Amino acid sequence: MRELLEAYDAWRSEGLGVGRAIVVRVFGSAPRAEGSVLLVAEDGRMMGSVSGGCVEGAAAEQVLRARRDGRSRVIRYGISDEDAWDVGLACGGTIDVLVEPAVAAAVVDAARASATGHGRAVLTPLPADLPPSVLGPHRPGDGSAPAAPVVADRDGAVVVAAPTAAPAAVLEAARTGIAAGRSRLVEVGGAAWFVEALPARPRLVVVGATEVTRWLVRVARDVGYETVVVDARPAFATAERFPEVDRLLVAWPDEAFSEIDLGPDDAVAVLSHDPKFDEPAIVEAIRRGARYVGAVGSRKSQASRRIRLLEAGLTEAQVDAVRGPIGLDLGGRDPSETALAIVAEVVAARRGGTGAPLWEKLRDRQPAGPAPAGPAPA
Repeated sequence: MRELLEAYDAWRSEGLGVGRAIVVRVFGSAPRAEGSVLLVAEDGRMMGSVSGGCVEGAAAEQVLRARRDGRSRVIRYGISDEDAWDVGLACGGTIDVLVEPAVAAAVVDAARASATGHGRAVLTPLPADLPPSVLGPHRPGDGSAPAAPVVADRDGAVVVAAPTAAPAAVLEAARTGIAAGRSRLVEVGGAAWFVEALPARPRLVVVGATEVTRWLVRVARDVGYETVVVDARPAFATAERFPEVDRLLVAWPDEAFSEIDLGPDDAVAVLSHDPKFDEPAIVEAIRRGARYVGAVGSRKSQASRRIRLLEAGLTEAQVDAVRGPIGLDLGGRDPSETALAIVAEVVAARRGGTGAPLWEKLRDRQPAGPAPAGPAPA
């Protein structure tokens, strides 16, 4: 939802009403995860996605229908079947989509808060005619009037209450959802809630105002990261060189980390190629529990750095956690390609990805086919 605020604000400034569709449950393989949002203005314009493009048109029609009758409903989209599903997902998966006639003010406020460093979760009671948790065809019912959502913070404390307070299990799901950045459907006490996780914007802190850093800031911002560049050399850390960075600090790493309160939600890329900057930055980032710490340098440089990091007091396990040489092996050498490799590894670390080619993963999951035909034995 956060990335759609600009479109939402623009449509509202034109005086248009805006409804939305949001994925609340996924069965099997689907292009978009739970929490993916499609906004639809009353003039038919769309922004966002609930699939890879195969059900957007149908979902938009349902949003416009919801705007006409003022009712929310959950619609199941799955493999095409003339007697059941109306729209098919090319990937073979099935999704349940909550369609709402309007975007609640609490949702917009929570999305704005998450963009400024305050993780939120929107807890929405789902209509009673929700499709069953067992995979199968489902025709949407008449729906119901939209229920007021509850908003909770990262600790699970209620920020915005609704007439129907969320059960403790749903508030706990909010806490864990924000921490993991995952939305999900929760059923408790005969009712269903959708926990829409809106974690704080992820942050990438780069030590060393190098040419790779200039590209790294661009790529990281494009995938939604807040960016911070740290360098104690004023000639390197200039606004002219880094016009797109969110924050530029002329300081030593330990001072900068204290100023920005570096912590477990942050990724740190150390790119200065200078031990007097690199190694104190690595030590401090590890001690502060940064979720990702990577550093440039050849394998030989990494080996000698390892010895010095151990001498500085880090444990073997802590040193092993440092990604060095930094980035995935994309084979690139240009600064832009190096930046892409670093961001790819940062995202993989945050999302639990392996960095392996997806086609290899899919191939490994395929059942063994029949043996190829050959000449008959003599």
